[in-house]
Amino acid sequence: MHNAAIHPEVVRRVTERRGGLRVFESIVSERTAHIVVDLQNGFMAPGQIAEIATARDIVPNVNRISQAVRQAGGIVVYIQNTFDEIAVRTWSTFFDHFCSPERRARMIAAFSPGAEGHALWPGLEVLAQDLKVRKRRFGAFAPGASDLHEILQARGIDTLIVTGTASQVCCESTARDAMMLNYKVFFIADGNATFTDAEHNATLSAMAHTFCDVVDTETIVGLLQTAKAREPALA
Repeated sequence: MHNAAIHPEVVRRVTERRGGLRVFESIVSERTAHIVVDLQNGFMAPGQIAEIATARDIVPNVNRISQAVRQAGGIVVYIQNTFDEIAVRTWSTFFDHFCSPERRARMIAAFSPGAEGHALWPGLEVLAQDLKVRKRRFGAFAPGASDLHEILQARGIDTLIVTGTASQVCCESTARDAMMLNYKVFFIADGNATFTDAEHNATLSAMAHTFCDVVDTETIVGLLQTAKAREPALA
């Protein structure tokens, strides 16, 4: 698990700008989705081409958040990094310039639909009502990446909880775009993972500065439980 920390200068600056580090004081649970980003074998299994060992450590927190979201009336969405023919054809800048030929071939093989690497990590508690969405870019909301935005809008979702891997790549890209699409975004400090604490904490600082409410698992579960308990009084 990462030793998570937001840079003190970021804390000082945002406190000056908005009165505190936290952004959202409450949550409307039935309008909330837990977006689980790329927790697939290709990123998590030992020896896989894109293994991020730290991602295995966050699975209990991810499962706990998913359970709390379901119990509160929200939805859980598992995002799957997908390098199919469409992705390779339409995202040549990445495949032709940011990968060696050998890595390009191995990444495509690992994340092609049906490959072992493309499958969700078996430690995740995936239930029948949960959704699975394939994405063809780092960020799930980028043009041509997926139909996640349309799926969420059709269900009246306006609040996202983001967990997954890698913190500074697919998770950060997804969270940034979500906020600019007018979602309220919670980025989970102990529910995202990458290679090093330094990379992870740089993302937490960037997210807290402008894009997301950065909280831990305990805090988000508490918000969901409070929202659920409040429902009978509002009925």
